[in-house]
Amino acid sequence: MKRLIMSTLLLGFLSGATATYAQSGPSLSKKEKKEGWKLLFDGKTTNGWRGYLKQDAPGAWKVQDGALFLDTDAKKAGASGGDLITADEYENYELELEWKISEGGNSGIIFSVHEDPKFRATYATGPEMQVLDDARHSDGKIHKHNSGDLYDLIASPARYAKPVGEWNTAKIIKKNNKLTLIFNGQKTAETTMGTDEWKKLVGESKFKTWEGFGAYAKGHIALQDHGDKVWYRNIKIRQL
Repeated sequence: MKRLIMSTLLLGFLSGATATYAQSGPSLSKKEKKEGWKLLFDGKTTNGWRGYLKQDAPGAWKVQDGALFLDTDAKKAGASGGDLITADEYENYELELEWKISEGGNSGIIFSVHEDPKFRATYATGPEMQVLDDARHSDGKIHKHNSGDLYDLIASPARYAKPVGEWNTAKIIKKNNKLTLIFNGQKTAETTMGTDEWKKLVGESKFKTWEGFGAYAKGHIALQDHGDKVWYRNIKIRQL
């Protein structure tokens, strides 16, 4: 009985915390503001985001409980889909966000995205920090395709993803082309774009023949529509 009561109280607390977050939305502390952090998502609208090669945000991207949510049911009903990209471009920065994925789901955080009709998609030029249900998606069995990996380029040293439905934290630090990925507090990849090491990584990947892949120091940040439900929140950036 005591365990049941404690479980009920915990569920009530978590539900209340989620409701409070959804009502208040994301915010920055005085310290964060002083350090130059800015919110990329206000928790209420898709302002500051749009589709790749589009003027507006695709209709399937909604705001749910203070998170950007890819509503695949809305896509099936006719809403437009596609990756979201930031309105602005960034070169030297620290990006932080939280994500959770649906069961069997796949998505990604894509950066240094160059917008040009000849490329047609964000991933044609932008490297990706993988977002995945490692246990249930087929990519989970592929080396360098798991959560936190620099997709198809560098594998994480271990699996750090939380169970489906729980929030994960992701950080991308990019300065003078030096790239560091941190996933749930663990460094998962580090390299420098444009170097011989980088060219070797790309040359041994699926992107080896892709003109323009990983070639742009400055670009948009994108949240991937891979056809599965995914949520992103607490998206913030500071320029370095």
